[in-house]
Amino acid sequence: MHKPFPIPVVAALGPGSQDEDQTLDYLSMPQGMDTYRPPVLPEPEELAAHGGARQLLQHALASLQALLRGEPVAPLSLAGLADEDRLLVNQVLGEGEVSAQVLPAAGHATLRAQESVFAGVWRVFTQQPDGTLHDHIELGAVPQALREAARSDGAAPPPLPTTWAPQVMNAPALVSELADHSQRWRPGDVPHVVNLSLLPLAPADIAALDQWLGTGRVLVLSRGYGNCRITSTCVKNTWRVVYYNSQDAVILNAVEVTDMPDVACAAVQDLHDSAERLGEVLAWMVSP
Repeated sequence: MHKPFPIPVVAALGPGSQDEDQTLDYLSMPQGMDTYRPPVLPEPEELAAHGGARQLLQHALASLQALLRGEPVAPLSLAGLADEDRLLVNQVLGEGEVSAQVLPAAGHATLRAQESVFAGVWRVFTQQPDGTLHDHIELGAVPQALREAARSDGAAPPPLPTTWAPQVMNAPALVSELADHSQRWRPGDVPHVVNLSLLPLAPADIAALDQWLGTGRVLVLSRGYGNCRITSTCVKNTWRVVYYNSQDAVILNAVEVTDMPDVACAAVQDLHDSAERLGEVLAWMVSP
């Protein structure tokens, strides 16, 4: 005689047959993205009295074109520009998606930089230790002062720890890896990226890593797609890069070994687009 099979051969299938109490809760990704918006300008006849602004912007376009040809270019000072012309320059340049600052330190200048709506065209404000202020336009992937400050912060790298807290598990190997890459990295090398979000790190590991890396003086904020916070460290060529979604929740936490993370820089194609758009604005400004 056959015994009853202990498990039903035919189970209830189809919509509504399964327990739907548990649902997948995905982390929200960024929803908005900044795009180029042409500046709102006065009528051409109203621009006739702003020759200083037009001349400065023409120099900026010429410098941008020279940069794309591989030629060195110098910053363009706004010193001596009339207030009305300065306001028009502010209106044309606007504010782009990347801003940066170099925090004050003894004997060093304080710097604030704001990328304009034309990627690779930066408005840079520098205050020297004696209080002297300087306002200029800089053309390039990123203001040079940011790289220089980061190099200065990493000139004397911290020693590798010799002892670790009992709760530390994976930080020693991670610190050893970053120290090796930071010393071997050279301009032109591919960035070495360590995605901390994917690693099994205990809170003690994160604390040990933070303590060894330290915090440098350079802070960059990029708002192109969600938000990205980039901070220099006290280790040569090493940066903390943290991405946030639209609700300011961390979606990626990384350490990059490079001279400047790519997310902070205007790409070559961005510079070409900016030269074209700035040329269009200037054509409107000088049209009869």
